[in-house]
Amino acid sequence: MKHLLFTERMKMADLVHANYRLLFVLPRFGIQLGFGDKSIAEICSSYGVSESLFLLVCNVYTFEDFLPDPAQLHAFTADDLTGYLRRSHEDYIRHQIPEIRQQVIALANCCEPKNGRILERFFDDYSREVMNHFDYEETVVFPYIHTLSKGESSNEGYSIGQFEENHSNIEEKLGDLKNILIKYLPDLAQGSSRNTLLLDLFLLEDDLNKHSLIEDRILVPLVEQLEERRR
Repeated sequence: MKHLLFTERMKMADLVHANYRLLFVLPRFGIQLGFGDKSIAEICSSYGVSESLFLLVCNVYTFEDFLPDPAQLHAFTADDLTGYLRRSHEDYIRHQIPEIRQQVIALANCCEPKNGRILERFFDDYSREVMNHFDYEETVVFPYIHTLSKGESSNEGYSIGQFEENHSNIEEKLGDLKNILIKYLPDLAQGSSRNTLLLDLFLLEDDLNKHSLIEDRILVPLVEQLEERRR
Protein backbone atom coordinates (compact mmCIF):
# COMPACT_ATOMS: atom_id res chain seq x y z
CA MET A 1 0.00 0.00 0.00
CA LYS A 2 3.03 2.32 0.19
CA HIS A 3 2.42 4.09 -3.10
CA LEU A 4 -1.30 3.40 -3.51
CA LEU A 5 -3.10 6.32 -1.91
CA PHE A 6 -6.65 5.92 -0.71
CA THR A 7 -9.37 7.11 -3.10
CA GLU A 8 -13.12 7.58 -2.85
CA ARG A 9 -13.76 4.45 -4.96
CA MET A 10 -12.05 2.15 -2.46
CA LYS A 11 -14.23 0.06 -0.16
CA MET A 12 -14.26 1.41 3.39
CA ALA A 13 -13.60 -2.09 4.76
CA ASP A 14 -10.44 -2.32 2.64
CA LEU A 15 -9.26 0.94 4.17
CA VAL A 16 -9.32 -0.64 7.63
CA HIS A 17 -7.55 -3.77 6.37
CA ALA A 18 -4.86 -1.57 4.81
CA ASN A 19 -4.21 0.31 8.09
CA TYR A 20 -5.91 -0.94 11.24
CA ARG A 21 -4.80 2.22 13.10
CA LEU A 22 -7.47 4.10 11.15
CA LEU A 23 -9.88 2.54 13.64
CA PHE A 24 -8.88 5.53 15.78
CA VAL A 25 -9.87 7.92 13.00
CA LEU A 26 -13.30 6.61 11.99
CA PRO A 27 -15.22 7.53 15.18
CA ARG A 28 -13.67 11.01 15.10
CA PHE A 29 -15.63 11.49 11.90
CA GLY A 30 -18.68 9.87 13.49
CA ILE A 31 -18.32 6.79 11.26
CA GLN A 32 -19.27 3.46 12.80
CA LEU A 33 -18.24 -0.04 11.75
CA GLY A 34 -20.69 -2.26 9.87
CA PHE A 35 -20.42 -0.60 6.44
CA GLY A 36 -20.50 -3.80 4.37
CA ASP A 37 -18.97 -3.37 0.92
CA LYS A 38 -19.82 0.31 0.55
CA SER A 39 -17.19 2.63 -0.88
CA ILE A 40 -15.53 5.49 0.98
CA ALA A 41 -17.59 7.93 -1.09
CA GLU A 42 -20.86 6.20 -0.14
CA ILE A 43 -20.02 6.06 3.56
CA CYS A 44 -18.87 9.69 3.69
CA SER A 45 -22.06 10.75 1.95
CA SER A 46 -24.30 8.78 4.32
CA TYR A 47 -22.60 10.30 7.38
CA GLY A 48 -22.42 13.84 5.98
CA VAL A 49 -18.61 13.79 6.15
CA SER A 50 -16.37 15.77 3.82
CA GLU A 51 -14.97 13.09 1.52
CA SER A 52 -11.97 15.25 0.65
CA LEU A 53 -11.02 15.89 4.28
CA PHE A 54 -11.55 12.26 5.23
CA LEU A 55 -9.23 11.06 2.46
CA LEU A 56 -6.58 13.65 3.30
CA VAL A 57 -6.60 12.66 6.97
CA CYS A 58 -6.41 8.94 6.16
CA ASN A 59 -3.58 9.46 3.65
CA VAL A 60 -1.55 11.67 6.02
CA TYR A 61 -2.23 9.18 8.83
CA THR A 62 -1.04 6.23 6.75
CA PHE A 63 1.71 7.38 4.39
CA GLU A 64 4.68 9.07 6.04
CA ASP A 65 5.75 10.95 2.90
CA PHE A 66 2.28 12.11 1.83
CA LEU A 67 1.94 15.87 1.40
CA PRO A 68 -1.44 17.29 0.32
CA ASP A 69 -1.59 19.36 -2.81
CA PRO A 70 -2.43 22.97 -1.80
CA ALA A 71 -5.43 22.86 -4.14
CA GLN A 72 -6.91 20.00 -2.12
CA LEU A 73 -7.27 22.29 0.88
CA HIS A 74 -10.08 24.21 -0.85
CA ALA A 75 -12.37 21.16 -0.90
CA PHE A 76 -13.50 21.47 2.74
CA THR A 77 -13.95 24.17 5.34
CA ALA A 78 -11.71 25.15 8.22
CA ASP A 79 -14.60 24.33 10.55
CA ASP A 80 -14.72 20.79 9.11
CA LEU A 81 -11.07 20.34 10.03
CA THR A 82 -11.19 21.92 13.50
CA GLY A 83 -14.31 19.86 14.20
CA TYR A 84 -12.35 16.69 13.48
CA LEU A 85 -9.45 17.88 15.65
CA ARG A 86 -11.80 18.75 18.52
CA ARG A 87 -13.33 15.27 18.39
CA SER A 88 -9.80 13.85 18.41
CA HIS A 89 -9.02 15.81 21.57
CA GLU A 90 -12.23 14.53 23.13
CA ASP A 91 -11.23 10.95 22.31
CA TYR A 92 -7.84 11.36 23.97
CA ILE A 93 -9.23 13.11 27.06
CA ARG A 94 -12.32 10.97 27.65
CA HIS A 95 -11.15 7.55 26.48
CA GLN A 96 -7.53 6.83 25.63
CA ILE A 97 -5.75 8.66 28.45
CA PRO A 98 -8.17 7.62 31.26
CA GLU A 99 -8.08 3.99 30.10
CA ILE A 100 -4.28 3.96 30.09
CA ARG A 101 -4.21 5.66 33.49
CA GLN A 102 -6.24 2.80 34.92
CA GLN A 103 -3.59 0.40 33.64
CA VAL A 104 -0.84 2.56 35.16
CA ILE A 105 -2.58 2.54 38.56
CA ALA A 106 -3.15 -1.22 38.44
CA LEU A 107 0.51 -1.83 37.65
CA ALA A 108 1.67 0.71 40.26
CA ASN A 109 -0.31 -1.15 42.91
CA CYS A 110 1.78 -4.24 42.18
CA CYS A 111 5.08 -2.39 42.64
CA GLU A 112 7.04 -1.21 45.61
CA PRO A 113 5.34 2.00 46.81
CA LYS A 114 8.23 4.19 45.65
CA ASN A 115 8.23 2.72 42.14
CA GLY A 116 4.46 2.90 41.96
CA ARG A 117 4.47 6.59 42.83
CA ILE A 118 7.08 7.26 40.14
CA LEU A 119 4.94 5.54 37.51
CA GLU A 120 1.83 7.48 38.48
CA ARG A 121 3.70 10.79 38.69
CA PHE A 122 5.25 10.41 35.25
CA PHE A 123 1.93 9.60 33.63
CA ASP A 124 0.00 12.31 35.47
CA ASP A 125 2.62 14.92 34.56
CA TYR A 126 2.40 13.82 30.96
CA SER A 127 -1.41 13.93 31.04
CA ARG A 128 -1.36 17.52 32.32
CA GLU A 129 0.99 18.52 29.53
CA VAL A 130 -1.34 16.97 26.96
CA MET A 131 -4.35 18.76 28.48
CA ASN A 132 -2.51 22.11 28.38
CA HIS A 133 -1.55 21.49 24.75
CA PHE A 134 -5.15 20.75 23.77
CA ASP A 135 -6.50 23.65 25.84
CA TYR A 136 -4.25 26.10 23.98
CA GLU A 137 -5.53 24.82 20.65
CA GLU A 138 -9.17 24.93 21.80
CA THR A 139 -9.04 28.41 23.33
CA VAL A 140 -6.55 30.23 21.10
CA VAL A 141 -5.86 28.48 17.80
CA PHE A 142 -9.29 27.21 16.82
CA PRO A 143 -11.17 30.45 17.63
CA TYR A 144 -8.54 32.34 15.62
CA ILE A 145 -9.10 30.02 12.66
CA HIS A 146 -12.88 30.32 12.95
CA THR A 147 -12.89 34.12 12.85
CA LEU A 148 -10.33 34.10 10.06
CA SER A 149 -12.44 31.74 7.94
CA LYS A 150 -15.48 33.99 8.43
CA GLY A 151 -13.56 37.07 7.32
CA GLU A 152 -14.09 38.68 10.71
CA SER A 153 -11.54 40.59 12.79
CA SER A 154 -9.19 38.17 14.48
CA ASN A 155 -6.53 38.16 17.18
CA GLU A 156 -4.33 41.00 15.97
CA GLY A 157 -0.66 40.15 15.95
CA TYR A 158 -1.33 36.42 16.08
CA SER A 159 -0.62 34.07 13.17
CA ILE A 160 -0.55 30.35 12.57
CA GLY A 161 3.22 30.68 12.33
CA GLN A 162 3.33 31.19 16.10
CA PHE A 163 1.43 27.96 16.59
CA GLU A 164 3.78 26.16 14.22
CA GLU A 165 6.90 27.46 15.98
CA ASN A 166 5.66 26.33 19.38
CA HIS A 167 3.96 23.14 18.23
CA SER A 168 5.52 20.67 20.64
CA ASN A 169 5.47 16.98 19.86
CA ILE A 170 3.68 15.88 23.00
CA GLU A 171 4.09 12.23 22.11
CA GLU A 172 7.84 12.50 22.69
CA LYS A 173 7.28 12.87 26.44
CA LEU A 174 6.03 9.28 26.59
CA GLY A 175 9.61 8.13 26.05
CA ASP A 176 10.56 8.50 29.74
CA LEU A 177 7.60 6.44 30.90
CA LYS A 178 8.25 3.73 28.33
CA ASN A 179 11.90 3.55 29.37
CA ILE A 180 10.92 3.14 33.01
CA LEU A 181 8.74 0.19 32.05
CA ILE A 182 11.29 -1.33 29.68
CA LYS A 183 14.60 -0.65 31.40
CA TYR A 184 14.22 0.18 35.05
CA LEU A 185 11.09 -1.25 36.67
CA PRO A 186 12.03 -4.39 38.64
CA ASP A 187 10.63 -7.68 37.38
CA LEU A 188 7.00 -8.22 38.31
CA ALA A 189 4.74 -11.24 38.40
CA GLN A 190 2.29 -9.20 36.28
CA GLY A 191 4.49 -9.26 33.16
CA SER A 192 1.49 -9.39 30.86
CA SER A 193 0.08 -6.22 32.45
CA ARG A 194 3.31 -4.38 31.79
CA ASN A 195 3.37 -5.57 28.18
CA THR A 196 -0.26 -4.56 27.63
CA LEU A 197 0.44 -1.10 29.04
CA LEU A 198 3.54 -0.72 26.87
CA LEU A 199 1.64 -1.71 23.73
CA ASP A 200 -1.08 0.84 24.50
CA LEU A 201 1.55 3.53 25.15
CA PHE A 202 3.19 2.80 21.80
CA LEU A 203 -0.22 3.00 20.08
CA LEU A 204 -1.00 6.30 21.85
CA GLU A 205 2.40 7.69 20.90
CA ASP A 206 1.90 6.75 17.26
CA ASP A 207 -1.64 8.15 17.24
CA LEU A 208 -0.51 11.46 18.73
CA ASN A 209 2.31 11.63 16.19
CA LYS A 210 -0.25 11.26 13.38
CA HIS A 211 -2.42 13.89 15.04
CA SER A 212 0.53 16.30 14.94
CA LEU A 213 1.19 15.45 11.28
CA ILE A 214 -2.42 16.26 10.41
CA GLU A 215 -2.04 19.65 12.08
CA ASP A 216 1.32 20.32 10.40
CA ARG A 217 0.38 19.12 6.91
CA ILE A 218 -3.29 20.09 6.67
CA LEU A 219 -4.20 22.64 9.35
CA VAL A 220 -1.17 24.93 9.07
CA PRO A 221 -1.15 25.14 5.22
CA LEU A 222 -4.92 25.73 5.20
CA VAL A 223 -4.68 28.60 7.68
CA GLU A 224 -1.70 30.08 5.84
CA GLN A 225 -3.91 30.25 2.75
CA LEU A 226 -6.64 31.99 4.77
CA GLU A 227 -4.13 34.47 6.14
CA GLU A 228 -2.79 35.18 2.66
CA ARG A 229 -6.32 35.73 1.39
CA ARG A 230 -6.97 38.21 4.21
CA ARG A 231 -3.80 40.14 3.38
